[in-house]
Amino acid sequence: MKYILKYSFYEMVRSKWAYIYTGFYLCVTFALYLLSNDLDKTLISLSNITLALTPLIGILFGTSYYYSSKEFLQLLLSQPISRWHLFLGMYGGMAITLCVSILIGIGLPLISFGILSSASVNLFLLLMTMACTLSVIFSLIAFLIAMQFDDKVKGLSISIFIWLFFAILYDGFTLLLLFLFKDYPLDKFTIGAVITNPIDLARILITMNLDVSAMMGYTGAVMSKFLGKGIGMVVITISLILWTLIPLGLLKQMGIKKDF
Repeated sequence: MKYILKYSFYEMVRSKWAYIYTGFYLCVTFALYLLSNDLDKTLISLSNITLALTPLIGILFGTSYYYSSKEFLQLLLSQPISRWHLFLGMYGGMAITLCVSILIGIGLPLISFGILSSASVNLFLLLMTMACTLSVIFSLIAFLIAMQFDDKVKGLSISIFIWLFFAILYDGFTLLLLFLFKDYPLDKFTIGAVITNPIDLARILITMNLDVSAMMGYTGAVMSKFLGKGIGMVVITISLILWTLIPLGLLKQMGIKKDF
């Protein structure tokens, strides 16, 4: 598996899109800091960008990489190699590349600005963790979609729709339901709805560590009120771990049963 992971990582590193992705974050981070000259404001702005962009890039990279490597997968499957090790190695190399791009694109500029010696270091580490976590989760979802649908156009279309649903449509549907059933106690429903959206979980976890209550939204406010900051953060962390482990288990099952 480690050889497949290494090959996948080197192949992704040679891709121009990895450099474009890293360069974009480098430019945005430098620009935001130079415009505000304030690390806290820069981190808040970056959190808004990364919460929307990292899931999109993760799901598009994952889907495109699987389809482009399909013939190579078929070749390797003809060899005495474990299917699980093969899929895990290919996915791991791609996910590591996405995380490295984020760490270089956002981490290096902020470290050069002295973030590690500032009061915002905890928020910085949390932002890096959430960005990498969303990349891992949505690239996993991308692999599952690509394995389910052999048609590349259909797979990419479904991937974009899933990102659109979690990033934009989800909040609209939630608010619509809360409005329609406003006369009923919906606090438990709201907390359950938050758990089913990894982007919302990451956003709330970040805003819980900020003094910016307006960014928390209704779902974040409910979770903070009824679970408290400490318990709420634990619930969110466990939910994000499950969002990683469950798709990973599905990837293993689908990889074993996949008929090429």
